[in-house]
Amino acid sequence: MSVFRQRNPRNGDEGPHRVAVLVREGVMPMELGLAHQLFGYAESPGGEPLYEVVTCAPVPGPVRTDADFPIHVAHGPEALEEADTVLVPATHVADETETDGTLPPALAAAMARIRPGARIASICTGAFVLAAAGLLDGRRATTHWRSVDDFRARYPGVEVDPDVLYVDEGDVLTSAGEASGIDLCLHIIRRDHGTAVANTVARRTVVPPHRDGGQAQFIPRPVPPAQRSSTGNARAWALRHLDRPVTLGEMAAQEAMSVRTFTRRFREETGQTPVQWLTRQRIDHARQLLEETDLSVDRIAADAGFGTGASLRQHLRASIGVSPRAYRRTFRVQEQDQEQDQDRPQDRRAAPAASY
Repeated sequence: MSVFRQRNPRNGDEGPHRVAVLVREGVMPMELGLAHQLFGYAESPGGEPLYEVVTCAPVPGPVRTDADFPIHVAHGPEALEEADTVLVPATHVADETETDGTLPPALAAAMARIRPGARIASICTGAFVLAAAGLLDGRRATTHWRSVDDFRARYPGVEVDPDVLYVDEGDVLTSAGEASGIDLCLHIIRRDHGTAVANTVARRTVVPPHRDGGQAQFIPRPVPPAQRSSTGNARAWALRHLDRPVTLGEMAAQEAMSVRTFTRRFREETGQTPVQWLTRQRIDHARQLLEETDLSVDRIAADAGFGTGASLRQHLRASIGVSPRAYRRTFRVQEQDQEQDQDRPQDRRAAPAASY
């Protein structure tokens, strides 16, 4: 019996995107809850849910958490056979994935039931499960910074990047610590349904709508002297002036710093150089305009500070692998489908997911 809502393809019913959260003994409630909260808030313009989330375990029933309460998981690994996306949170209980680089038998049997073509993602040390299953071999991935050395020792075939919040390898995604699971889920929603939907989810949960995957994890560093000011004012100023050239000197002047000091502080706070950060903001602004307006590519390029349509095309291809026209067409098709669904209540369906 299906644990998800039944679909009827003959009636054009694609239904919400199915997300199965695979939990293990010692699961962290925050990671489990954030998946249900964020995907649960994603809706079409007509108010239809875009995702359906279920929790499953290798063996259904009571599951210990790392808090002072257990959870009851009603669904077993059969849920994985129908999932479009499988999300693997962390656990505070070390198992074979962390001690000898293999999957425990019950977990191996569960992972084997994931259907071909499903997207698989992990939060924090859930990446050990993906690595033990062979899903990360030859790929780039991340995990919590405290576990990086152990991860490298267990899985030398994985290219570990400890300095990012999440890594998107297309059909396999990994994220760092617990809070970066929020960034990962919002990234998935943004990738599937665009900036507007992801921003709405972020507003409802009162979290930043976007922290780029390249932003550094908050690895302990010596505390800077108290007299050093933040670079937040400079970032806010730059965002108000994306439509014109922004120099490093101008940004440093907003904080009354030398360019050298400002550059060092900026990288300490964001994990990026000012130029990298500024380019990311310009790309995000251009994506939003492509999704939400009918402005020409040249006009969007000017408004986002790229100057020319050719420059915007180059940056967008380097960032997400598609041209501005293809990106806009993808999300306009989704909007048309959603409008048609509102006109046909008997045949409502979620917008198709974009995959970049």
